[in-house]
Amino acid sequence: MTETISIFIGIIVLLGSLLSLVTTIGLLRLPDVYCRSHAASKSATLGVLFVLIATLLYFWVADNYFSARLVLGIVFVFITAPVAGHLITRAAYYTDVPLWEKSIQDDLKTKEKPRTVKEMKNS
Repeated sequence: MTETISIFIGIIVLLGSLLSLVTTIGLLRLPDVYCRSHAASKSATLGVLFVLIATLLYFWVADNYFSARLVLGIVFVFITAPVAGHLITRAAYYTDVPLWEKSIQDDLKTKEKPRTVKEMKNS
């Protein structure tokens, strides 16, 4: 493995680590569950993806080994993490978790909330 490829893989790992650090700072500093969920789903996904891609590249270049498990892990994280973040945020909104008091816009306020099973049985 050449020195240039080693440096490139190291930079990708560092970028993934920095994005994970940004996620941690966002989870600690942001005011409400909606902003925190955004920080966790976006930057954490990219951080994990960068580390997994760097791992894939390392084993591909150093050992001439292409790991299908790593590719599946990359695809799985890429698909499931943003969807999970969206669903958690949506569940928080529909269970009336309050927005931050300085929030300016609430796009879902005018939408009709989905009915619960209990409400469907009563009607």
